[in-house]
Amino acid sequence: MRTTSHRRVSAAGWRRPASLLLVAGLGLAAASCGSGDEEKPTAQGSAAADAPVTITVGCQPPKSNPKERAGWDEDVAAFQKLHPNITVQSKDAFPCINPDTFQAKLAGGTQEDVFYVYYTDVQKIIKSKQAADISEYVGSVKALNDIRPDVQSVFKDGDKTYGLPRNNYNMGLVYNRKLFTQAGLNPDSPPKTWAEVQEAAKKIAAIGPGHTGFGEYSAGNTGGWHFAASLYARGGSMVSDDGKSSAFNSAEGKAVLENLKQMRWNDNSMGSKQLLQWEDLMRMMGSGKLGMMIGAPDVVQSVNNDFQGKFEDYGVTAVPESEGKASLSGGDGYMFNPKATPEKIKAGLLWLEFHELTPGKGQFNYERAKAQGRPVGLPIPDLYGDSAPGKEITALRKEFATVPVDHFTPYVTPQSSITNKLEPPKAQELYAVLDVAMSAVLTRKDADIDKLLSDAASKADKILAKNT
Repeated sequence: MRTTSHRRVSAAGWRRPASLLLVAGLGLAAASCGSGDEEKPTAQGSAAADAPVTITVGCQPPKSNPKERAGWDEDVAAFQKLHPNITVQSKDAFPCINPDTFQAKLAGGTQEDVFYVYYTDVQKIIKSKQAADISEYVGSVKALNDIRPDVQSVFKDGDKTYGLPRNNYNMGLVYNRKLFTQAGLNPDSPPKTWAEVQEAAKKIAAIGPGHTGFGEYSAGNTGGWHFAASLYARGGSMVSDDGKSSAFNSAEGKAVLENLKQMRWNDNSMGSKQLLQWEDLMRMMGSGKLGMMIGAPDVVQSVNNDFQGKFEDYGVTAVPESEGKASLSGGDGYMFNPKATPEKIKAGLLWLEFHELTPGKGQFNYERAKAQGRPVGLPIPDLYGDSAPGKEITALRKEFATVPVDHFTPYVTPQSSITNKLEPPKAQELYAVLDVAMSAVLTRKDADIDKLLSDAASKADKILAKNT
């Protein structure tokens, strides 16, 4: 998965090498129990009466992020006070997954008892039997049924469960509210269709030299990634249902490229500099001269933190035309070492419930985050939708918000009608193939879209054939 969270930083700022990597804001015990529950370990399905057990847990914030590390350590102490028989041994890693060693650790069974994963790795790990089946124990997680079904399904294979989510997000359309106002557009009513994006882009580009209405990637696998985001929003698919062949050479795929070609060459609203990749669009957005780009809400955080932008200048809406269809989604979570004993699995579930899934605790301790000067108010992770824990988390974000929450309303409002759709198998290889088509339509006025898609499909089919 790629969004800001996947490629650079997560919504928490340290969990993963930067997807959407971004992309990427839950509640279990607190939603079901009263405020005094923290004084009653047994009320949390406690193992307090059990024998002592030690668990290793991956993805402790690194020392280079002292605020979040201090919060993590504080949470470990609070958790161990609730469950005196459980010792949590935190494993510091940055990034939390090192591609050079991750597969070797899985193959050798040397990963932590509770190990961190990206959504895109989960099914492969399950099929390789590199994670424990926790179905027998996961029912102890009180708000399990409140987690969005499409989110929890990431960690399921049939009726078996192999992990729990920590972060979930989908792509959106990030836009510059100041430029919208300057161009005579209503920043509280951003585009809902690609035709509206096209019109808004023309008006923003017309503000003056150096202004770009809409920016798009087309190199370093990022072009193919954004092609998938636009394709899903139009109702298309990257691969067939069985994953054995490509499916993007379709009316929806053609519409993605035709729209970009129109904006680039007929409207001149995308600027002349192309072959853009990862940081290019972030830098342009931070400069105040780019009107719109595809990205998860944490793009705004990255633009603010790393590219001299200001939170108040930006808004996020759903990817145009995705309502009632799908949005490219991503996230991360935790799975369990297949060597873990039942006692370790039970203890690990208690920790995940406490730290990753409870409103007001762990990653959702927004009061602490605000006191530490960290941004509060981004609408991710979204694990619960409109269920009771989700509403509680939303209320806490508003109560302790340090960013303009209303600027994300156009993104949040339609989410109940949008299905999260994961990246395809062999995602990075397919993205590299589609970079060719994306770069062609943005650099060649005479680009033949039908041929580009046909050629890309032929290459993609060969890649997918190796996956079967």
